[in-house]
Amino acid sequence: TGKEAFAKAVHQASTRATQPFIAINCAAIPETLIESELFGYRGGSFTGARREGMRGKLQQADGGTLFLDEIGDMSLMLQTRLLRVLEERTVVPIGGEAQAVDVRVISASHRDLEARVHEGTFREDLYYRLNGLQITLPPLRERGDDAALLAQAMVDELNREANARGVADATKQIGPNFLRECLAYEWPGNVRELLNRVQRAAIMAEGELISERDLELG
Repeated sequence: TGKEAFAKAVHQASTRATQPFIAINCAAIPETLIESELFGYRGGSFTGARREGMRGKLQQADGGTLFLDEIGDMSLMLQTRLLRVLEERTVVPIGGEAQAVDVRVISASHRDLEARVHEGTFREDLYYRLNGLQITLPPLRERGDDAALLAQAMVDELNREANARGVADATKQIGPNFLRECLAYEWPGNVRELLNRVQRAAIMAEGELISERDLELG
C-alpha cells in the first residue's frame, strides 16, 4: 500500500529531514538476526560476529527516523527491548554498553495489533507507546484513480532513468486503454505488483506506446 513511501514522506516533511531515514522489515529478517540488526553488537561478542562490531538500525537512525515495517511479527523478547529503548532513549548493543539515541519511530503492520494485544502476542504497553497517531492506508483498489496516476509516474521515472543512462529518445507512453485496465484491476499485490507489471510492460512494449496487452492482467 506504500507504507514505506508514506513514512519517508512524513520524515522528509519533519524537522528531522536532514537526518537518516532507516527502514527495516521485521518479518523479512530471521528472528536469530533481527536482534543484532536492530541493536547492533560489539566486535567478538558472539561466534560469527564481525571483529569491528556493527551499528544497529537504531544507532544508524540516531537523530532521524526508524521505520519498523510489519512490527506485528516482532517477537515478545524484542518488543521488550524496543520498549526499553523508547522509554529510556538508550540502546544497548549485544555485548556492549548503553548508548544514547534520539529516534522517531514509525511502525506499520498489516495485522490487527489490538487483537494481538488481547491474544497476548503483542505487548500492551508497547502498543500504547507506539500508538500516538494511527493512520490507515487503504489498499490500492480502494484509492480511486491512484493506480493510473502511479502507473504514469512510474513510466515517467523509467524514461528519466533511461535518459540518464544515455538511452536516446526514451519516451515510453501509456495509452488510455492501459489506464482503464489499471483502474479496473483489483491489484491484490498493491503498489509492488503495480510497479512490477508496469516495468515489465515497458520492457515488453515493441514501440513507444505501452498498451493494455503489455500489462498482461488476463
